[in-house]
Amino acid sequence: EAVPLHIEDVRERLDRELLVNTYWQSQTMLFFKRANRWFPVIEPILEAQGVPDDFKYLALIESGLMNVVSPAGAAGYWQILEGTARELGLEVNAQVDERYHVEKATLAACRYLLDARARFGSWTLAAAAYNIGNARLTRILNNQLIDNYYDLHLNEETSRYVFRILAIKHIFSDPAKSGFHFRAEDLYAPHTYRVLSVDTTISQLARFAIQQQTTYKELRRLNPWLRDYELPNRSRKVYQIKIPLSEIND
Repeated sequence: EAVPLHIEDVRERLDRELLVNTYWQSQTMLFFKRANRWFPVIEPILEAQGVPDDFKYLALIESGLMNVVSPAGAAGYWQILEGTARELGLEVNAQVDERYHVEKATLAACRYLLDARARFGSWTLAAAAYNIGNARLTRILNNQLIDNYYDLHLNEETSRYVFRILAIKHIFSDPAKSGFHFRAEDLYAPHTYRVLSVDTTISQLARFAIQQQTTYKELRRLNPWLRDYELPNRSRKVYQIKIPLSEIND
C-alpha cells in the first residue's frame, strides 16, 4: 500500500520516527541483533498465512522481540492480551502461556490481522486495529466518516503506530545508509535445538531438563511458554518442547 508522502503531516510523522529510531542507536542496534535470530522464524509463517512480510516489523516495534508484558497485560513478542489470546486459540494458564510461544503467537497474530484486513479493507487499518482493537477502530471510523488510516485523527500511540513500522522497515532496508554498521558475527544467531513431543504430565521440569542433558534455565530460555516448574497434562495434549543441542556443563 502506498504511503501518501505528499501530505505534509504524513511526511512529518514519518520523519519523526526515522529520527527517533536512527538516533536511538542502542535500541535500534538491538533490533538488528534480535531480528537476525527471530525474523527467520516469523517470516515463513507470515508468508504461509498470506500476511505481508512487513508485519514482522510490527512484532519488532511491539516488543523489541523480547518477552515483555505491557501495563495492560499484553504479553510476548506480539503483545497479545489474555482474552484475545484465548479467542485466537492460544492456551493461557498458570503453567502454559502460548503468547510466549513465538510460532503459535505469530499464527495467532496472523489470524487477527487477516480478520482485520477483511473487516477494514486495508493493511494499514489492520495494523491500526492491532494496536487499538477492532471495536474501538470501528467507532473512530464511524465517527470521523473516513476509511483511510492517514486521514484519521487518532490518539498519540495509534497515530505513530504505522509510521514506527515504516521507519524500522526503511532503516532495515539499508542499515549503512542510516549509520548502522555491524558484522554478521555481531548479530544473534538463531537457536539450535531438537524437538521432543510430550503428551504426558511432567511433574518436575527441572528434573526433566537434567534428564535431557540441559538445565531448567535453558529449557525456559527455549520454551518461555512454560511458566512454572511443572507441566500438568490431563488432556494428553501434545506439546513440542525444544531441547538445546549443547550438553549440560559439568
